[in-house]
Formats: sequence, C-alpha cells, structure tokens
Amino acid sequence: MKKKAFAAYLASCLLFPVLAGASVTEKDFVAETTQNLLNLCTATKTDPLYHQAVNFCHGYLVGAFQYYAAAAAGPNGVKLVCFPENPPTRNEAITMFIEWAKEHPQYMQEKPVESEFRFLMEKWPCTK
Repeated sequence: MKKKAFAAYLASCLLFPVLAGASVTEKDFVAETTQNLLNLCTATKTDPLYHQAVNFCHGYLVGAFQYYAAAAAGPNGVKLVCFPENPPTRNEAITMFIEWAKEHPQYMQEKPVESEFRFLMEKWPCTK
C-alpha cells in the first residue's frame, strides 16, 4: 500500500508543473524563438526566475527597438514603425505584443525580433 501511495505522490509531483503551467527554463533565456521570449514575458510571480525573466523580456524588446530606432534615424533611415502622436508606454506596448503573440501561434518558432517587428509594423505601420 505504501508503494501505491508513494507512486501516486511522485506522479502528482511530476505532473504538477504541467498542470500549473509551464515555468521558465534556462533555454528560454537563449531566446531563439518567439515562444522562448513569450515564456519569459509571461512568467508568473511564483516562478523562481520571475524577476530575471521579466527583466530579460523587457530588455530584449526595448533593446531591439532602440537598435531599430537608431538605424532608422537620419535622412537615409527607413522607418518601419510610426507611432501615433500619443504613443503607448513601454509597458503598454509590451502587453500589446504579448497579446498579439498569443493570438498568432504561427510565429512561435520565428526569431523573437522578427515577431516583434511583425507586431509593430502591423500595429503602427508607416503610411507615408
């Protein structure tokens, strides 16, 4: 009887992470795919790597955008994204990206920077 109880306990421990939702893994920090980045951006506060994950998410998205902004600046720069007069805050834009990514699972295996700019160009295209 003790073996059955132990087996049930072990099975519940192994299944708990699956039932509770995926937690952040070290592989997510390599950020090879949009899914990796989304895992980091949506880490729960109970995840042991929550702070690192959310900070990485914000740093990745802001860093990629800042690189683009620098490359697009100047007379020869090519603008791909044109924000409205009252642009969203950083946190609002990141939340919007997360929701967009969840609604577009077909891009989960793409490079995260490609999905980020796919979202930005769809949401705030330059019409000029």
